[in-house]
Amino acid sequence: MDVIEAHGARIPVIGFGTMTLKGDLCVELVEAALQLGYRHLDTAQMYGNEREVGSGLRGCGLKREDVFLTTKVWFNRLAPGDFERSVDESLEKLGLPWVDLLMIHWPNAQIPLKDSIASLCKVKKAGLAKNIGIANFNIAMIDETAGVASEPIAVLQIEAHPYLDQSKVIAAARRHGMAVVGYCPLARGKVPGDATLQKIGRTHGKTASQVALRYLEQERIIPIPRTSKRERLAENLGSLAFSLSDAEMAEIGRLRRPDARIVSPPQAPQWD
Repeated sequence: MDVIEAHGARIPVIGFGTMTLKGDLCVELVEAALQLGYRHLDTAQMYGNEREVGSGLRGCGLKREDVFLTTKVWFNRLAPGDFERSVDESLEKLGLPWVDLLMIHWPNAQIPLKDSIASLCKVKKAGLAKNIGIANFNIAMIDETAGVASEPIAVLQIEAHPYLDQSKVIAAARRHGMAVVGYCPLARGKVPGDATLQKIGRTHGKTASQVALRYLEQERIIPIPRTSKRERLAENLGSLAFSLSDAEMAEIGRLRRPDARIVSPPQAPQWD
């Protein structure tokens, strides 16, 4: 699978998101995704499924080095000391000595950002994470992070789908050499029924979901779609098998609207 490179990280261009997946279903879908050809898994402490994701990874028959695995520290565990304990807990649940990418899941206004970034860099230096990143940061936080980090910040993860204009924050991340990973790439069910995406999909013999994922991929945004259905795993991976024209990319770009953000919990920063 093709990768996007950033500060030494080699990130497969599509991933399998695991939020909300639990128990045996999570194990089975992780195994199935890896057997289909996915090489990028995304989990988090808050998802409550790190143990299952680790089990699915070990059961798939692939070498550990062949799979890029991300986990994240929740915003209430960012204080020095608690941050490191959180990482130790995640690794124990995953059954792994290290992860490919460790991220701060959300910022915490009550904890100085420089302290959280120092802990993030400390974990990388200790060899517990090959790469480090940030999620759900605004432009000021991205710039501050880049200024205080003693280790390269490889990734920014944000909400990304055809309806949401994230161009300013993406530009900020790329100024600092960060790759961009996009969650909610199918806008939590809004994409499949979209008339514009369906029309473009018919031209290529593809679904609206495949078109939306391909749009992000061609924008060099790494989508991490989540599904609880086996058949959707193959459909999402099929986004890599075709290309959109410049005119189609522009038409999809016109779907952006100002009220399109889906995820904005109380701990969210002031969005750009």
